[in-house]
Amino acid sequence: MPARSSRRELEIVGAIADALNSSPTVQQALDRTLELVTNLLGLQTGWVWLVDPETGHIYSAAARNLPPYLQEPVRMTGSWCLCIEEFRNGSLTPRNVDVMECSRLRPAVRARQTDLTHGLAHHASVPLSFQGKPLGIMNITAPAMRRLTRDELRLLGTVGLQVGVAIERARLAEQSALFARADERTRLAREIHDTLAQGLTAIALQIETAIRDVGRDPEKVRVRLEKALSTARESLDEARRSVTNLRAGALAGKPLAQALAALVREFTSESGIRVTLETRGTCALSLTVEAELYRIAEQALANVEQHARAQNVRVSLSCTSRRTSLSIEDDGVGFNVRRIPAERHGIEGMRERARIAGGSLRITSKHGKGSRIAVTL
Repeated sequence: MPARSSRRELEIVGAIADALNSSPTVQQALDRTLELVTNLLGLQTGWVWLVDPETGHIYSAAARNLPPYLQEPVRMTGSWCLCIEEFRNGSLTPRNVDVMECSRLRPAVRARQTDLTHGLAHHASVPLSFQGKPLGIMNITAPAMRRLTRDELRLLGTVGLQVGVAIERARLAEQSALFARADERTRLAREIHDTLAQGLTAIALQIETAIRDVGRDPEKVRVRLEKALSTARESLDEARRSVTNLRAGALAGKPLAQALAALVREFTSESGIRVTLETRGTCALSLTVEAELYRIAEQALANVEQHARAQNVRVSLSCTSRRTSLSIEDDGVGFNVRRIPAERHGIEGMRERARIAGGSLRITSKHGKGSRIAVTL
């Protein structure tokens, strides 16, 4: 019997390792892991909290078969709950994985709203970590949650460590790309400063000197030289603005895909509306275009939070050699795109940003069937 149990554990660990190694993104790895863990352990429901490495906020990163009560975004914000509290204070570790009452479900359980809870009341909480650094929590459960065996709890602790390694590996790869981009931006800023800006400064000084030394047809030469001086000074200002834009901006030095990922995490943490991000291809866009696309996504998510009453949002960024497209799609109440109130300046602002970026924006929506905003360059 112990040999059979050990073999089963190895099969589960191996299956999850394959899923983590074959999943191109953290999101897909988490979704696949939840599916495997719940199925292989005979459970049903699971969800994952992750810590945003930039803000420290906890957000809902993945979910499987949530009961209606937890599908409401307000229930799944990063606000206080028992498992997050134990995770924050260090009480939850891979060595003490156990079943606990779900404090988020407690009000509905006490009100006996089984149609909303589907009989769920407890869950096993599995910390996700890497070399002692806390990364998040994986909760799994089923109706009439049984007491998990010691072997199952130990297995869950191992799975948590596996998932933690996969998350950290993905984040390190993302960070490496960010550092490389930051180095390139700094190099470009230095190059502009050392060449274009200094050159324009020299031109301005030479022209000022030339104006003082004008000897023949002084008025005509003066007019031309003053125009050249004005142009040179404008170019100098533009060079300085370029240096500033290279060092900062709406994307805070990140590539567009990484900036959108950070935006999605923060939005999910604050609103409880779960957002998934899908990216395809490598975007080779100017900083101005990237900034406009980022602002469009930012405004679209703000509209979702204020008006859509959505539970899920999908953000997609696709880049090829000929086309770039960004879409934001929600499952909210929808609206009549032909009757957009005049005071809805956000939509007009998104259209203007799309035009500035060199593309077009299209909005589709139906009452009760959500909305989709798509930008194509």
